[in-house]
Amino acid sequence: MHAAFALREAGYETVMVNCNPETVSTDYDTSDRLYFEPLTIEDVLEVSQREKPVGAIVQFGGQTPLRLSVPLEKAGLPILGTPPDAIDRAEDRERFAQLIERLGLTQPENGVARSHEEAYRVAERIGYPVMVRPSYVLGGRAMEVVYDQQSLERYMREAVSASPEHPVLIDRFLKDATEVDLDLVADKTGAVLVGGVLEHVEEAGVHSGDAACTLPPHSLSPDLVERMKDQAIALAKELGVVGLMNVQFAIQGKTIYVLEVNPRASRTVPFISKATGMPLAKIASLCMVGKTLAELGATQEPEFRHVAVKESVFPFARFAGVDVILGPEMKSTGEVMGIADDYASAFAKSQQAAGVKLPRSGKVFISVKNDDKPAVVDLARRLRSLGFQIVTTGGTHDYLATKGIETQKVLKVQEGRPHIVDKIVDGQIVLVINTTFGKQEIADSFSIRRESLMHSVPYYTTVQAARMAVGALEALLRKDLTVRPLQDYLARK
Repeated sequence: MHAAFALREAGYETVMVNCNPETVSTDYDTSDRLYFEPLTIEDVLEVSQREKPVGAIVQFGGQTPLRLSVPLEKAGLPILGTPPDAIDRAEDRERFAQLIERLGLTQPENGVARSHEEAYRVAERIGYPVMVRPSYVLGGRAMEVVYDQQSLERYMREAVSASPEHPVLIDRFLKDATEVDLDLVADKTGAVLVGGVLEHVEEAGVHSGDAACTLPPHSLSPDLVERMKDQAIALAKELGVVGLMNVQFAIQGKTIYVLEVNPRASRTVPFISKATGMPLAKIASLCMVGKTLAELGATQEPEFRHVAVKESVFPFARFAGVDVILGPEMKSTGEVMGIADDYASAFAKSQQAAGVKLPRSGKVFISVKNDDKPAVVDLARRLRSLGFQIVTTGGTHDYLATKGIETQKVLKVQEGRPHIVDKIVDGQIVLVINTTFGKQEIADSFSIRRESLMHSVPYYTTVQAARMAVGALEALLRKDLTVRPLQDYLARK
Protein backbone atom coordinates (compact mmCIF):
# COMPACT_ATOMS: atom_id res chain seq x y z
CA MET A 1 0.00 0.00 0.00
CA HIS A 2 2.74 2.48 0.93
CA ALA A 3 4.58 1.58 -2.27
CA ALA A 4 1.45 2.28 -4.33
CA PHE A 5 0.93 5.61 -2.57
CA ALA A 6 4.55 6.67 -3.05
CA LEU A 7 4.56 5.76 -6.74
CA ARG A 8 1.28 7.60 -7.31
CA GLU A 9 2.80 10.72 -5.71
CA ALA A 10 5.79 10.31 -8.05
CA GLY A 11 3.49 10.35 -11.09
CA TYR A 12 3.13 6.63 -11.82
CA GLU A 13 -0.05 4.64 -12.31
CA THR A 14 -0.01 1.52 -10.16
CA VAL A 15 -1.61 -1.79 -11.06
CA MET A 16 -1.94 -4.36 -8.27
CA VAL A 17 -2.45 -8.11 -8.66
CA ASN A 18 -3.70 -9.69 -5.43
CA CYS A 19 -5.62 -12.89 -4.80
CA ASN A 20 -6.40 -12.20 -1.11
CA PRO A 21 -9.72 -10.43 -0.49
CA GLU A 22 -8.95 -9.98 3.23
CA THR A 23 -6.17 -7.43 2.72
CA VAL A 24 -6.66 -3.68 2.70
CA SER A 25 -4.51 -3.57 -0.44
CA THR A 26 -7.51 -4.97 -2.34
CA ASP A 27 -9.50 -1.80 -1.56
CA TYR A 28 -10.51 -0.10 -4.81
CA ASP A 29 -8.74 3.16 -3.99
CA THR A 30 -5.33 1.78 -2.91
CA SER A 31 -4.00 1.36 -6.47
CA ASP A 32 -5.14 2.81 -9.78
CA ARG A 33 -6.28 -0.62 -10.93
CA LEU A 34 -6.71 -3.87 -9.05
CA TYR A 35 -6.71 -7.34 -10.57
CA PHE A 36 -8.20 -9.88 -8.21
CA GLU A 37 -6.40 -12.85 -9.77
CA PRO A 38 -4.22 -15.80 -8.70
CA LEU A 39 -0.52 -15.07 -8.46
CA THR A 40 0.54 -17.49 -11.17
CA ILE A 41 2.83 -16.87 -14.13
CA GLU A 42 -0.05 -17.21 -16.60
CA ASP A 43 -2.35 -14.74 -14.84
CA VAL A 44 0.34 -12.12 -14.22
CA LEU A 45 1.47 -12.28 -17.87
CA GLU A 46 -2.14 -11.80 -19.04
CA VAL A 47 -2.37 -8.67 -16.86
CA SER A 48 0.98 -7.51 -18.22
CA GLN A 49 -0.10 -7.93 -21.84
CA ARG A 50 -3.24 -5.87 -21.16
CA GLU A 51 -1.60 -3.09 -19.08
CA LYS A 52 1.85 -2.95 -20.73
CA PRO A 53 3.62 -1.67 -17.57
CA VAL A 54 7.12 -0.22 -17.47
CA GLY A 55 7.96 -3.02 -15.05
CA ALA A 56 6.87 -5.18 -12.12
CA ILE A 57 7.73 -4.82 -8.43
CA VAL A 58 7.95 -8.20 -6.68
CA GLN A 59 9.44 -7.15 -3.33
CA PHE A 60 6.19 -6.47 -1.44
CA GLY A 61 4.36 -9.79 -1.62
CA GLY A 62 6.39 -12.38 0.28
CA GLN A 63 7.81 -15.51 -1.34
CA THR A 64 5.20 -16.01 -4.09
CA PRO A 65 6.21 -13.01 -6.27
CA LEU A 66 9.90 -13.84 -5.77
CA ARG A 67 9.27 -17.28 -7.29
CA LEU A 68 7.72 -15.55 -10.32
CA SER A 69 10.55 -13.07 -10.89
CA VAL A 70 12.79 -15.26 -13.08
CA PRO A 71 10.00 -16.62 -15.36
CA LEU A 72 8.45 -13.14 -15.65
CA GLU A 73 11.76 -11.67 -16.77
CA LYS A 74 12.25 -14.51 -19.27
CA ALA A 75 8.79 -13.75 -20.64
CA GLY A 76 9.81 -10.13 -21.27
CA LEU A 77 8.36 -8.30 -18.25
CA PRO A 78 11.08 -6.11 -16.68
CA ILE A 79 11.54 -6.60 -12.92
CA LEU A 80 12.10 -3.28 -11.16
CA GLY A 81 14.65 -3.16 -8.36
CA THR A 82 16.80 -6.15 -7.44
CA PRO A 83 17.61 -8.29 -10.54
CA PRO A 84 15.91 -11.73 -10.63
CA ASP A 85 19.28 -13.49 -10.79
CA ALA A 86 20.26 -11.81 -7.51
CA ILE A 87 16.96 -12.96 -6.00
CA ASP A 88 17.76 -16.50 -7.12
CA ARG A 89 21.27 -16.29 -5.64
CA ALA A 90 19.72 -15.48 -2.26
CA GLU A 91 16.90 -18.06 -2.49
CA ASP A 92 18.81 -21.00 -4.01
CA ARG A 93 20.60 -22.64 -1.07
CA GLU A 94 23.61 -23.87 -3.07
CA ARG A 95 24.18 -20.51 -4.78
CA PHE A 96 23.65 -18.79 -1.42
CA ALA A 97 26.37 -20.93 0.19
CA GLN A 98 28.77 -19.85 -2.58
CA LEU A 99 27.83 -16.21 -1.93
CA ILE A 100 28.54 -16.53 1.82
CA GLU A 101 31.89 -18.21 1.12
CA ARG A 102 32.85 -15.54 -1.42
CA LEU A 103 32.28 -12.78 1.17
CA GLY A 104 34.08 -14.68 3.95
CA LEU A 105 30.98 -14.82 6.15
CA THR A 106 29.74 -17.68 8.33
CA GLN A 107 26.56 -19.72 8.08
CA PRO A 108 25.44 -22.81 10.02
CA GLU A 109 26.71 -26.04 8.49
CA ASN A 110 24.10 -27.14 5.98
CA GLY A 111 23.20 -29.31 3.04
CA VAL A 112 20.56 -29.93 0.40
CA ALA A 113 18.74 -33.24 0.03
CA ARG A 114 16.84 -34.40 -3.05
CA SER A 115 15.96 -37.84 -1.67
CA HIS A 116 15.35 -39.55 1.68
CA GLU A 117 18.74 -41.27 1.61
CA GLU A 118 20.53 -38.00 0.86
CA ALA A 119 18.73 -36.33 3.77
CA TYR A 120 19.94 -39.02 6.19
CA ARG A 121 23.53 -38.63 4.96
CA VAL A 122 23.46 -34.82 5.25
CA ALA A 123 22.00 -34.95 8.77
CA GLU A 124 24.61 -37.47 9.92
CA ARG A 125 27.38 -35.27 8.51
CA ILE A 126 26.05 -32.11 10.17
CA GLY A 127 25.03 -33.78 13.44
CA TYR A 128 21.66 -33.67 15.21
CA PRO A 129 19.64 -31.61 16.00
CA VAL A 130 19.03 -30.17 12.55
CA MET A 131 16.56 -27.66 11.11
CA VAL A 132 14.75 -29.10 8.09
CA ARG A 133 12.44 -27.31 5.65
CA PRO A 134 11.32 -27.31 2.04
CA SER A 135 12.89 -24.74 -0.28
CA TYR A 136 11.00 -21.56 -1.20
CA VAL A 137 8.53 -21.59 1.70
CA LEU A 138 6.52 -18.79 3.28
CA GLY A 139 5.85 -18.48 7.00
CA GLY A 140 8.19 -21.35 7.88
CA ARG A 141 5.63 -23.83 6.54
CA ALA A 142 6.66 -27.46 7.19
CA MET A 143 9.83 -26.25 8.95
CA GLU A 144 10.86 -28.38 11.92
CA VAL A 145 13.70 -29.05 14.36
CA VAL A 146 14.60 -32.76 14.14
CA TYR A 147 16.55 -34.47 16.92
CA ASP A 148 17.25 -37.99 15.55
CA GLN A 149 17.07 -40.14 12.41
CA GLN A 150 13.72 -41.65 13.36
CA SER A 151 12.16 -38.18 13.48
CA LEU A 152 13.87 -37.25 10.20
CA GLU A 153 12.42 -40.38 8.56
CA ARG A 154 8.94 -39.36 9.73
CA TYR A 155 9.46 -35.80 8.49
CA MET A 156 10.63 -36.89 5.04
CA ARG A 157 7.74 -39.36 4.79
CA GLU A 158 4.92 -37.13 6.03
CA ALA A 159 5.85 -33.46 5.66
CA VAL A 160 7.55 -33.09 2.29
CA SER A 161 8.18 -34.76 -1.02
CA ALA A 162 11.84 -34.27 -1.89
CA SER A 163 12.80 -34.04 -5.55
CA PRO A 164 15.38 -32.32 -7.78
CA GLU A 165 12.86 -29.50 -8.32
CA HIS A 166 11.92 -29.24 -4.64
CA PRO A 167 14.93 -30.12 -2.45
CA VAL A 168 14.85 -30.17 1.33
CA LEU A 169 17.15 -27.75 3.15
CA ILE A 170 18.98 -29.08 6.21
CA ASP A 171 20.86 -26.77 8.61
CA ARG A 172 22.63 -27.37 11.89
CA PHE A 173 20.34 -26.14 14.67
CA LEU A 174 22.06 -23.46 16.75
CA LYS A 175 21.29 -24.15 20.40
CA ASP A 176 21.12 -21.22 22.84
CA ALA A 177 21.64 -18.65 20.09
CA THR A 178 20.12 -15.19 19.73
CA GLU A 179 18.33 -14.38 16.50
CA VAL A 180 18.38 -10.95 14.89
CA ASP A 181 16.47 -9.35 11.98
CA LEU A 182 18.05 -6.51 10.00
CA ASP A 183 16.20 -4.53 7.32
CA LEU A 184 17.87 -2.20 4.82
CA VAL A 185 17.23 -0.22 1.63
CA ALA A 186 19.73 0.05 -1.23
CA ASP A 187 19.69 2.17 -4.39
CA LYS A 188 21.10 1.83 -7.92
CA THR A 189 24.41 3.50 -6.91
CA GLY A 190 25.10 0.86 -4.24
CA ALA A 191 24.34 3.21 -1.35
CA VAL A 192 22.73 1.41 1.60
CA LEU A 193 20.53 2.63 4.45
CA VAL A 194 20.09 0.31 7.44
CA GLY A 195 16.54 0.83 8.69
CA GLY A 196 16.75 -1.11 11.94
CA VAL A 197 18.19 -4.07 13.85
CA LEU A 198 15.72 -6.13 15.89
CA GLU A 199 16.79 -8.63 18.55
CA HIS A 200 14.44 -11.54 19.18
CA VAL A 201 13.44 -12.14 22.79
CA GLU A 202 13.01 -15.90 22.26
CA GLU A 203 16.06 -17.98 21.34
CA ALA A 204 16.88 -18.87 17.72
CA GLY A 205 14.50 -21.44 16.28
CA VAL A 206 11.29 -19.46 16.84
CA HIS A 207 9.94 -18.01 13.59
CA SER A 208 10.62 -14.28 13.27
CA GLY A 209 6.91 -13.67 12.74
CA ASP A 210 6.14 -15.22 16.16
CA ALA A 211 9.06 -13.99 18.25
CA ALA A 212 8.87 -10.87 20.39
CA CYS A 213 11.52 -8.38 19.21
CA THR A 214 13.16 -5.27 20.60
CA LEU A 215 14.36 -2.22 18.68
CA PRO A 216 17.14 -1.40 19.38
CA PRO A 217 18.65 -4.74 20.54
CA HIS A 218 18.36 -5.26 24.30
CA SER A 219 21.38 -7.49 25.04
CA LEU A 220 23.80 -7.32 22.10
CA SER A 221 26.98 -5.27 22.33
CA PRO A 222 27.39 -2.28 19.98
CA ASP A 223 30.34 -3.92 18.22
CA LEU A 224 28.25 -7.03 17.38
CA VAL A 225 25.50 -4.81 15.99
CA GLU A 226 27.98 -2.89 13.83
CA ARG A 227 29.52 -6.14 12.54
CA MET A 228 26.06 -7.33 11.49
CA LYS A 229 25.43 -4.04 9.70
CA ASP A 230 28.75 -4.37 7.85
CA GLN A 231 27.91 -7.93 6.79
CA ALA A 232 24.41 -6.96 5.62
CA ILE A 233 25.76 -4.03 3.58
CA ALA A 234 28.37 -6.31 1.98
CA LEU A 235 25.64 -8.81 1.04
CA ALA A 236 23.42 -6.09 -0.44
CA LYS A 237 26.27 -4.71 -2.56
CA GLU A 238 27.40 -8.13 -3.75
CA LEU A 239 23.86 -9.05 -4.77
CA GLY A 240 23.19 -5.69 -6.40
CA VAL A 241 20.07 -5.10 -4.34
CA VAL A 242 17.90 -2.16 -5.34
CA GLY A 243 15.07 -1.72 -2.85
CA LEU A 244 14.53 -3.68 0.37
CA MET A 245 16.48 -6.56 1.85
CA ASN A 246 16.10 -8.49 5.10
CA VAL A 247 18.90 -10.47 6.73
CA GLN A 248 18.37 -12.95 9.56
CA PHE A 249 21.39 -13.54 11.78
CA ALA A 250 22.04 -15.84 14.72
CA ILE A 251 24.55 -14.92 17.43
CA GLN A 252 26.21 -17.75 19.33
CA GLY A 253 28.85 -16.41 21.71
CA LYS A 254 30.68 -13.86 19.56
CA THR A 255 30.13 -15.72 16.28
CA ILE A 256 27.71 -14.20 13.78
CA TYR A 257 25.91 -16.70 11.54
CA VAL A 258 23.99 -15.59 8.45
CA LEU A 259 20.78 -17.64 8.44
CA GLU A 260 18.89 -16.13 5.52
CA VAL A 261 18.93 -13.23 3.10
CA ASN A 262 15.51 -12.20 1.79
CA PRO A 263 15.74 -9.71 -1.11
CA ARG A 264 12.28 -8.33 -0.38
CA ALA A 265 10.23 -6.50 2.23
CA SER A 266 9.99 -8.52 5.43
CA ARG A 267 7.17 -8.46 7.97
CA THR A 268 9.38 -6.33 10.23
CA VAL A 269 9.50 -3.38 7.79
CA PRO A 270 6.16 -1.84 8.89
CA PHE A 271 7.18 -2.20 12.55
CA ILE A 272 10.54 -0.49 11.99
CA SER A 273 8.91 2.24 9.92
CA LYS A 274 6.33 2.95 12.63
CA ALA A 275 8.91 2.89 15.43
CA THR A 276 11.47 5.11 13.70
CA GLY A 277 9.35 7.38 11.50
CA MET A 278 11.40 6.25 8.47
CA PRO A 279 8.96 5.16 5.65
CA LEU A 280 11.09 2.28 4.34
CA ALA A 281 8.54 0.93 1.84
CA LYS A 282 8.05 4.35 0.25
CA ILE A 283 11.80 4.98 0.06
CA ALA A 284 12.41 1.51 -1.42
CA SER A 285 9.71 1.82 -4.08
CA LEU A 286 11.14 5.14 -5.27
CA CYS A 287 14.64 3.62 -5.36
CA MET A 288 13.24 0.86 -7.59
CA VAL A 289 12.10 3.42 -10.18
CA GLY A 290 15.48 5.14 -10.27
CA LYS A 291 15.70 7.56 -7.35
CA THR A 292 18.78 7.52 -5.12
CA LEU A 293 18.87 7.61 -1.32
CA ALA A 294 20.71 10.94 -1.54
CA GLU A 295 17.95 12.42 -3.72
CA LEU A 296 15.35 11.20 -1.22
CA GLY A 297 17.26 12.63 1.75
CA ALA A 298 17.51 9.15 3.30
CA THR A 299 21.22 8.76 3.99
CA GLN A 300 21.29 8.72 7.81
CA GLU A 301 20.27 5.75 9.90
CA PRO A 302 17.31 6.51 12.16
CA GLU A 303 18.45 7.52 15.65
CA PHE A 304 16.01 7.51 18.52
CA ARG A 305 16.18 7.46 22.29
CA HIS A 306 13.11 5.33 22.93
CA VAL A 307 12.54 1.56 22.87
CA ALA A 308 9.99 -0.31 20.74
CA VAL A 309 8.93 -3.90 21.44
CA LYS A 310 7.05 -6.03 18.92
CA GLU A 311 4.84 -8.77 20.38
CA SER A 312 2.84 -11.32 18.41
CA VAL A 313 -0.85 -12.13 18.78
CA PHE A 314 -1.95 -15.75 18.53
CA PRO A 315 -5.30 -17.50 17.91
CA PHE A 316 -4.58 -20.46 20.20
CA ALA A 317 -7.64 -19.94 22.43
CA ARG A 318 -9.96 -20.45 19.45
CA PHE A 319 -8.67 -23.96 18.68
CA ALA A 320 -9.23 -26.81 21.13
CA GLY A 321 -6.21 -28.92 21.95
CA VAL A 322 -3.64 -26.70 20.20
CA ASP A 323 -0.28 -26.32 21.95
CA VAL A 324 1.08 -22.81 22.50
CA ILE A 325 4.75 -23.75 22.11
CA LEU A 326 6.46 -21.66 19.44
CA GLY A 327 8.80 -23.08 16.81
CA PRO A 328 10.08 -22.54 13.28
CA GLU A 329 6.61 -22.63 11.69
CA MET A 330 4.73 -19.34 12.03
CA LYS A 331 1.51 -19.39 14.07
CA SER A 332 0.73 -15.75 14.87
CA THR A 333 -2.13 -13.86 13.24
CA GLY A 334 -1.11 -10.32 14.14
CA GLU A 335 1.27 -8.16 16.11
CA VAL A 336 1.29 -5.19 18.44
CA MET A 337 3.88 -2.64 19.56
CA GLY A 338 4.81 -1.14 22.90
CA ILE A 339 6.89 2.06 23.02
CA ALA A 340 8.52 3.57 26.10
CA ASP A 341 11.76 5.08 27.32
CA ASP A 342 13.07 1.75 28.67
CA TYR A 343 12.86 -1.92 27.70
CA ALA A 344 10.86 -3.06 30.73
CA SER A 345 8.09 -0.49 30.27
CA ALA A 346 7.97 -1.07 26.51
CA PHE A 347 7.65 -4.84 27.05
CA ALA A 348 4.91 -4.26 29.65
CA LYS A 349 3.00 -2.15 27.13
CA SER A 350 3.42 -4.77 24.41
CA GLN A 351 1.96 -7.43 26.72
CA GLN A 352 -1.03 -5.25 27.54
CA ALA A 353 -1.56 -4.52 23.84
CA ALA A 354 -1.51 -8.26 23.11
CA GLY A 355 -4.22 -8.85 25.74
CA VAL A 356 -1.89 -10.28 28.41
CA LYS A 357 -2.83 -9.00 31.87
CA LEU A 358 0.30 -8.98 34.00
CA PRO A 359 -0.43 -9.45 37.73
CA ARG A 360 0.51 -7.10 40.56
CA SER A 361 0.49 -9.79 43.30
CA GLY A 362 -0.20 -13.47 43.91
CA LYS A 363 1.43 -16.85 43.29
CA VAL A 364 3.85 -17.42 40.42
CA PHE A 365 4.40 -20.99 39.22
CA ILE A 366 7.95 -21.86 38.10
CA SER A 367 8.94 -25.22 36.63
CA VAL A 368 11.91 -25.37 34.27
CA LYS A 369 14.17 -27.95 32.67
CA ASN A 370 17.56 -28.59 34.28
CA ASP A 371 19.51 -26.39 31.84
CA ASP A 372 17.33 -23.41 32.80
CA LYS A 373 17.44 -23.80 36.58
CA PRO A 374 20.47 -21.52 37.16
CA ALA A 375 18.85 -18.81 35.03
CA VAL A 376 15.63 -18.68 37.11
CA VAL A 377 17.42 -18.13 40.43
CA ASP A 378 17.67 -14.39 39.81
CA LEU A 379 14.08 -14.28 38.49
CA ALA A 380 12.75 -16.03 41.61
CA ARG A 381 14.62 -13.61 43.89
CA ARG A 382 13.28 -10.61 42.01
CA LEU A 383 9.73 -11.96 42.13
CA ARG A 384 10.03 -12.53 45.89
CA SER A 385 11.30 -8.98 46.37
CA LEU A 386 8.19 -7.73 44.53
CA GLY A 387 5.99 -9.60 47.01
CA PHE A 388 5.03 -12.58 44.86
CA GLN A 389 4.92 -16.11 46.29
CA ILE A 390 6.71 -18.83 44.32
CA VAL A 391 5.10 -22.21 43.61
CA THR A 392 7.29 -24.97 42.10
CA THR A 393 7.34 -28.66 41.25
CA GLY A 394 9.81 -30.98 42.99
CA GLY A 395 12.97 -30.52 40.93
CA THR A 396 12.78 -26.72 40.74
CA HIS A 397 11.76 -26.56 44.43
CA ASP A 398 14.83 -28.55 45.51
CA TYR A 399 17.19 -26.52 43.32
CA LEU A 400 15.93 -23.14 44.50
CA ALA A 401 16.10 -24.35 48.10
CA THR A 402 19.86 -24.84 47.67
CA LYS A 403 20.03 -21.15 46.73
CA GLY A 404 18.15 -20.11 49.84
CA ILE A 405 14.90 -19.29 48.02
CA GLU A 406 11.73 -20.38 49.76
CA THR A 407 9.02 -21.86 47.52
CA GLN A 408 5.77 -23.79 47.93
CA LYS A 409 6.00 -27.29 46.49
CA VAL A 410 3.11 -28.50 44.30
CA LEU A 411 2.31 -31.89 42.76
CA LYS A 412 2.73 -32.72 39.08
CA VAL A 413 -0.32 -34.08 37.28
CA GLN A 414 0.78 -37.72 37.55
CA GLU A 415 1.69 -37.37 41.25
CA GLY A 416 -1.86 -36.98 42.61
CA ARG A 417 -4.30 -34.18 43.43
CA PRO A 418 -4.59 -31.30 43.91
CA HIS A 419 -1.86 -30.82 41.29
CA ILE A 420 -0.58 -27.73 39.51
CA VAL A 421 -3.23 -27.77 36.76
CA ASP A 422 -5.96 -27.89 39.44
CA LYS A 423 -4.46 -24.77 41.03
CA ILE A 424 -4.39 -22.96 37.67
CA VAL A 425 -8.03 -23.88 37.02
CA ASP A 426 -8.98 -22.76 40.53
CA GLY A 427 -7.44 -19.32 39.94
CA GLN A 428 -4.65 -19.72 42.50
CA ILE A 429 -1.81 -19.03 40.00
CA VAL A 430 -1.33 -15.57 38.45
CA LEU A 431 1.75 -16.20 36.28
CA VAL A 432 3.40 -19.30 34.76
CA ILE A 433 7.06 -19.78 33.82
CA ASN A 434 7.41 -23.27 32.35
CA THR A 435 10.22 -24.59 30.14
CA THR A 436 9.92 -28.29 31.01
CA PHE A 437 9.90 -30.23 27.73
CA GLY A 438 11.41 -33.58 28.70
CA LYS A 439 9.69 -36.76 27.48
CA GLN A 440 8.39 -37.54 30.98
CA GLU A 441 6.82 -34.11 31.35
CA ILE A 442 5.23 -33.61 27.92
CA ALA A 443 1.67 -34.25 29.14
CA ASP A 444 2.18 -32.11 32.26
CA SER A 445 3.67 -29.22 30.32
CA PHE A 446 0.98 -29.26 27.67
CA SER A 447 -1.87 -29.24 30.19
CA ILE A 448 -0.16 -26.42 32.17
CA ARG A 449 0.20 -24.28 29.06
CA ARG A 450 -3.27 -25.05 27.76
CA GLU A 451 -5.11 -24.34 31.02
CA SER A 452 -3.06 -21.17 31.55
CA LEU A 453 -4.23 -20.00 28.14
CA MET A 454 -7.87 -20.89 28.70
CA HIS A 455 -7.94 -19.20 32.14
CA SER A 456 -6.12 -16.04 30.96
CA VAL A 457 -3.02 -16.69 33.10
CA PRO A 458 0.10 -15.12 31.54
CA TYR A 459 2.60 -17.84 30.62
CA TYR A 460 6.21 -17.75 29.38
CA THR A 461 7.87 -20.81 27.88
CA THR A 462 11.45 -19.50 27.57
CA VAL A 463 13.78 -18.02 30.15
CA GLN A 464 14.46 -15.05 27.86
CA ALA A 465 10.78 -14.11 27.69
CA ALA A 466 10.36 -14.73 31.43
CA ARG A 467 13.27 -12.36 32.13
CA MET A 468 11.58 -9.61 30.11
CA ALA A 469 8.26 -10.32 31.87
CA VAL A 470 9.80 -9.96 35.34
CA GLY A 471 11.33 -6.67 34.24
CA ALA A 472 7.86 -5.59 33.06
CA LEU A 473 6.39 -6.49 36.48
CA GLU A 474 9.04 -4.36 38.17
CA ALA A 475 8.19 -1.46 35.85
CA LEU A 476 4.46 -1.82 36.55
CA LEU A 477 4.95 -1.92 40.32
CA ARG A 478 7.47 0.91 40.27
CA LYS A 479 5.28 3.38 38.40
CA ASP A 480 2.22 3.64 36.22
CA LEU A 481 2.93 3.43 32.51
CA THR A 482 2.61 6.71 30.62
CA VAL A 483 0.93 7.10 27.25
CA ARG A 484 2.13 9.70 24.76
CA PRO A 485 1.52 10.29 21.05
CA LEU A 486 3.92 8.50 18.72
CA GLN A 487 4.93 11.88 17.32
CA ASP A 488 6.34 12.85 20.73
CA TYR A 489 8.81 9.96 20.58
CA LEU A 490 9.78 10.58 16.96
CA ALA A 491 10.23 14.34 17.52
CA ARG A 492 13.08 13.63 19.95
CA LYS A 493 15.28 11.97 17.33
